[in-house]
Amino acid sequence: MPAAHDLRTAWSPSAPARPASPPSASPDPALSWSAGAAARPVVSFGEPEGYDERMRARPLGMRVRPRTAAAAACLVLGLGLIGGAVTGSWLTGDGGDGTAGHGFSAAGTLWHSVPVDQLFPPTLQGTGAGPGGADRTWTRIAVAPDSGCADAFDPLLHKALAPVGCRRLLRATYTDATQSYVTTVGLLFTKADSAAMSSLAARFRDEHLDRRSDLMPTPYAAKGTAAARFGGKQRAAWTVSVLTDAPVVAFAVSGWADARTVDSPQPAADAVRAGANTAIAQAGLGNEAQGLADRIERRLRQTVSSATEKPS
Repeated sequence: MPAAHDLRTAWSPSAPARPASPPSASPDPALSWSAGAAARPVVSFGEPEGYDERMRARPLGMRVRPRTAAAAACLVLGLGLIGGAVTGSWLTGDGGDGTAGHGFSAAGTLWHSVPVDQLFPPTLQGTGAGPGGADRTWTRIAVAPDSGCADAFDPLLHKALAPVGCRRLLRATYTDATQSYVTTVGLLFTKADSAAMSSLAARFRDEHLDRRSDLMPTPYAAKGTAAARFGGKQRAAWTVSVLTDAPVVAFAVSGWADARTVDSPQPAADAVRAGANTAIAQAGLGNEAQGLADRIERRLRQTVSSATEKPS
């Protein structure tokens, strides 16, 4: 068990402060799923000369013979498959040099060795994360002390997660730029190995446990913040993701900041679908839960990757 001072350093939230104004700087493209090729600079080069089969000079940009083109296509495809296999090896645990296994183990220790601002930053940019691709900015308004899971989940969700155990639970609550919505996002660090996490992930997928409203995560409501009245009856949209490349369950649950009750909560995956017309979907509460969960989960993976990088 880590020393007490480690816990205080990484997880000792200060008194809730008034949400900061959204930063004026442009969002960091690295924190966006939608960052595409449009943001990359276009570089062009002059065409060098080559020679045809009769040793006559010609530009290389001219028509290439079909056989040569086919060979080039096969080469590109082969390199793409190899690159994809290498990239995916960390996620599937098939790293030949043991890096994947080391990454899985390293992820399980982050709860006491990484500062809160690294996993749950004070502000997060959600480029394209809102309904219709609208941008979002989230401000952290509360951080829960790191804890166990005894009173952190409703009984049925606690029972569903019991097979992987509970090592530590980290949670934070965010609000959007207009302070209209509040969202609690969390990382449950389990005691399970890779096989147990894969088994639980399969069960959640096959039995659709992540879509059951009686298995919603519990909000973290902090006094003196926009989430002060964010309770069980205010939950509107949620998502639960059982990771298989780390001993972690990531989740998020969102609701209105005015504490209105919700009779029919909706899984975030349904609320963000094209054509969804419920009040929850139209308000973008599914996007709030899904967008924050995705970004916190990605930050976790980036932190693990940095911690396990081999020196060049």
